[in-house]
Amino acid sequence: MTDFIYLKHISVLRDDRKILDDITLNIKIGENAAIIGPNGSGKSTFIKLITRSIYPSYTGIGACKLFGRDVWNVTELRSMLGIVTNDLQYDFHNEITGLDVVLSGFFSSIGLGKNHIVTKAMAEKADKIIDLMEVSYLKNKKLETMSSGEARRFLIARALVNDPKILILDEPSNSLDIASSLNLHKIMRKIVAAGANIILVTHLVSDIIPEINKFVFFKNGKIFAKGTRKNVFTDEKLSFLFGINVKISENNGFCTIMTI
Repeated sequence: MTDFIYLKHISVLRDDRKILDDITLNIKIGENAAIIGPNGSGKSTFIKLITRSIYPSYTGIGACKLFGRDVWNVTELRSMLGIVTNDLQYDFHNEITGLDVVLSGFFSSIGLGKNHIVTKAMAEKADKIIDLMEVSYLKNKKLETMSSGEARRFLIARALVNDPKILILDEPSNSLDIASSLNLHKIMRKIVAAGANIILVTHLVSDIIPEINKFVFFKNGKIFAKGTRKNVFTDEKLSFLFGINVKISENNGFCTIMTI
């Protein structure tokens, strides 16, 4: 199985401070992974690293490969990654409809411009993915008038139109109410069942779906635990991760934690 991410002794510096410190990690194509850690642990920097928004500090001993390659045309790489962040929603304005948001994914743009020609095949595929997200009835509604949960589904649909090999979800349930979070879990499971792989970046244990089969714990810019659910996702390791004594309760692959 090919590695999607292969990092070996990678550090990222900002103002002489290590934001990521000697990271070694591999995530294979076919693995659904959760990157978990408290705020400020390095998760966002990790996303920027694998999307080539930033580059590692050169040490002469490290390796940073994506899909087996260390040199990429960034546009080509990002076409292979579907990326949904909380900030992305705020980039859309000027009364853009849900359908236009999704169609803009074909052009890596924010909405549609006069130079963008939407083909019949693009329109059909957008409709198909919107239907997968279960928001067809909202596609002509303005994104800015939708709830956070509704808008999030259109942004995920936008990320899926180019058939990315990996879908990266950054704190996907932020600002969502309980019902919207539960709907998000259902959508994530549908995406995995349809054949896509997910990298879930979160500080919320409740975001984790049963299909997640690899866990990576970030704390203070370092990876202190990585592996399977059985080996890593334990009361002891989560307590250390968040600096508070917790106990995991699991039900059909979904987890909640309580303090003890």
